[in-house]
Amino acid sequence: MKKKAILLSAMIWLAGYNAAQAQDEVDVVDTKDDVELTDDEITVNDRGVEEVIEFPEAMTYDLDSLMSLYMSKSYLDDTGDCQMKDVNPVFSKETYIERLSRMPTVMEMAYNSVVQQFIDRYSGRLRRTVSFMLGASNFYMPIFEEALEAYGIPLELKNLPVIESALNPKAVSRVGATGLWQFMLTTGKDYGLNVNSLVDERRDPLKASYAAAHYLSDLYKIFGDWNLVIAAYNCGPANINKAIHRAGGERDYWRIYPYLPKETRGYVPAFIAANYIMTYYCEHNICPMVSRLPAKTDTVMVSRNVNLQQVAAVCGLDIEMLRSLNPAYRRDIVPGATEPSPIRLPQTEVGKFIDLADSIFNYKADDLLAKRTEVEINDDVPTFTSKRTGRRGRSSARRGRGWRSRSSASVTVRRGQTLSEIARRNGTTVAKLRRLNGIKGSNIQAGKKLKIR
Repeated sequence: MKKKAILLSAMIWLAGYNAAQAQDEVDVVDTKDDVELTDDEITVNDRGVEEVIEFPEAMTYDLDSLMSLYMSKSYLDDTGDCQMKDVNPVFSKETYIERLSRMPTVMEMAYNSVVQQFIDRYSGRLRRTVSFMLGASNFYMPIFEEALEAYGIPLELKNLPVIESALNPKAVSRVGATGLWQFMLTTGKDYGLNVNSLVDERRDPLKASYAAAHYLSDLYKIFGDWNLVIAAYNCGPANINKAIHRAGGERDYWRIYPYLPKETRGYVPAFIAANYIMTYYCEHNICPMVSRLPAKTDTVMVSRNVNLQQVAAVCGLDIEMLRSLNPAYRRDIVPGATEPSPIRLPQTEVGKFIDLADSIFNYKADDLLAKRTEVEINDDVPTFTSKRTGRRGRSSARRGRGWRSRSSASVTVRRGQTLSEIARRNGTTVAKLRRLNGIKGSNIQAGKKLKIR
């Protein structure tokens, strides 16, 4: 069941907005005293018409599924040694405003009651997920920062995958968005991510991060406002343009808010809350999981198809580790024959791979790379008994020119005829014709007699 937040009606929210006072705080009605938490929703009880806003899907992920990932099992520990109390303290509104204003960001980190509800969710029910993400951030944040820096994108956008995927590189949304950055198929391909039956580069942390940075850069060229950029990242630029039009040309996220899709209304507040909690987790008694960085890795390029299971078996490596290092390969097959393709390995294993390359490619190749390149058609022509005549053979309607009865011992090859045609006309097979006439290939000469019995 989708997690939802029941918030204020759009009309009442707009009536309470004062643009002149929005520099330090976006002024929406404070619902803190009216919020009633349940497992599935946050309900505003007495503020007029209720409005449904969906939580980003990653805020509904089960922690156990995140901990089942190879990187989590191998390099993250929930040691229990943290001395912080498992109590989420309550702070004043002014404290949240002051903390958000102190964050070193280019993007505005404005406060309102909607942002507060997302902060409360991260610091409350999702505190163990936050602990996981703080540990996993050691794996992924350097990659995100490098890609964002390359495109001149504000580095606070490194927390976008926090709300997109909860830092799960294998995340797939209910609508098919995939990977840390949750690319849809078409958008991923538009930004150079290869997706086919064997490869899905949306799951590759490095390639997807650079594609995301490129996409964010292009969205900023369209909207010139980072709040609108990340809203467009969520629902697409067309929906943002519709909302701007319906709002009479307003280009402030908080003014077009009522005209946005339900999930997008919660998207910027969730992003602000994610930046807050990834910065001020200590103040909420959240302990990061202890992370151990994996061994250094390197890549080898292959120009032949190879299955990761072949690599694992011959090199004595953990197949789950190889899959984790090479998440783009959907079925373990590296399609090097299509184009030279990389395999990421622990740095210490690269030399072994090179030395054992022939053994790797040959190991159970027929089983693990079972894909025939040429097949022979079954030329056997089944015989049948005509119910009308009781005779075995073909109906007279199929006896065309050049047909020879079954009693014929030989036929003369006509110009343009093939072995397949002759076999079909005479109720035999190509294999039998080759055997009877000592033919090795498929070439036959016109005027030559061929035995058919």
